[in-house]
Amino acid sequence: MRRALPFGLPWNRPGLRMRLTLLYGGLFFAAGSVLLWLTYLLTARALNQQFVVKLNKAVLPPGATDQTFPKTLIDDTPTGQAAQQLRTEVEQRAASVLDEMVRSSLVVMILIGIIAVVVGYLVADRALRPLDRVTETAQRLSESTLHERIALHGPQDEVKRLADTFDAMLDRLHRVFDAQRRFVADASHELRTPLTINRTILEVSLEEPTASADLKALARALLGTNARYERLIEGLLLLAQSEQELTVRKPVDLCQVVRTALEQISLEPRRRRVTVHEDPRQALAVGDPLFLERCVFNLLENAVKYNVSGGDVWVTVHQDDDAAVVTVENTGPVVPPYEVDELFEPFRRLQGERVRSARGAGLGLSIVRAITDAHGGTVTASARPEGGLVVALRLPR
Repeated sequence: MRRALPFGLPWNRPGLRMRLTLLYGGLFFAAGSVLLWLTYLLTARALNQQFVVKLNKAVLPPGATDQTFPKTLIDDTPTGQAAQQLRTEVEQRAASVLDEMVRSSLVVMILIGIIAVVVGYLVADRALRPLDRVTETAQRLSESTLHERIALHGPQDEVKRLADTFDAMLDRLHRVFDAQRRFVADASHELRTPLTINRTILEVSLEEPTASADLKALARALLGTNARYERLIEGLLLLAQSEQELTVRKPVDLCQVVRTALEQISLEPRRRRVTVHEDPRQALAVGDPLFLERCVFNLLENAVKYNVSGGDVWVTVHQDDDAAVVTVENTGPVVPPYEVDELFEPFRRLQGERVRSARGAGLGLSIVRAITDAHGGTVTASARPEGGLVVALRLPR
């Protein structure tokens, strides 16, 4: 089993440039070592044939060979002793020449190898420069800048085909996002209009003096159903809008956002007596004020709606390092820890409830997470042992 290195040092994870440079350098030194070894063998063979062998032949008497005139007899003569000394000196000088050649070749190979590594790095840098352009463009692109293209010029090699494929993918994404924006805009009008007409007709029928009691009861029931559908459509449209890129980014004081959301909730009728405890402090975040207000409103609305009679809600706002933190804690029914993450999914409620629409459409926390993700923040929730939830919202400054 492979274990991760304890330190994330840069040389533990070399980049593609460094890997190519090391590959170039390793191949050069491997080829240089083989060439040096072959050169050594060929030179040693040439020195042996050109000097040592010819010298042995030169000291033999005319017409004699090694079989007819052994080498030991030659060495016993004065001339043979001089030849032996000459042969020993030639062999020593040949070995010295070989050693000097090996040392010089090693020094030259190391120097040229260093130059080859530097040149290899420059070549790898130039070869990977188009990939850097593709990466920079991909990192810079967002939903509002999908019209930009890499538009890489050059031969039709692998990098050019990669850049063209990326541009084609951007074209498809641009069309998809444009279609989504148009759908949200059209749905916002087409879905709200008939519900608004229905609500107006029902309200007028309730004001009709000649209307019977049964008709008014039916109109009130239909008004309640119509209101739930309006909230559902409003939540779906807001969820679709919050998942898109923000068009407004400016500093927002979350303390003021929380107070505004609390004022709106206090205007709503409550079937349960719930006490809200506030501890708001100044905390700045960067984003869309309307979306942030809706995000905090949904948190507070859920904390009040899914509570117990005589329950409590605690709201705190503070600055934490480089983020603004809003924490909403409430009493309520016991939430199993394994169901907490599912509450952030659309149409999810406690214990998998998906039918009871009277208490909401199940989009509150989904919208919270979508708005938080659009702002580059995080939202976490944990179950209280005595019942209820603790939801922490972190937004970058």
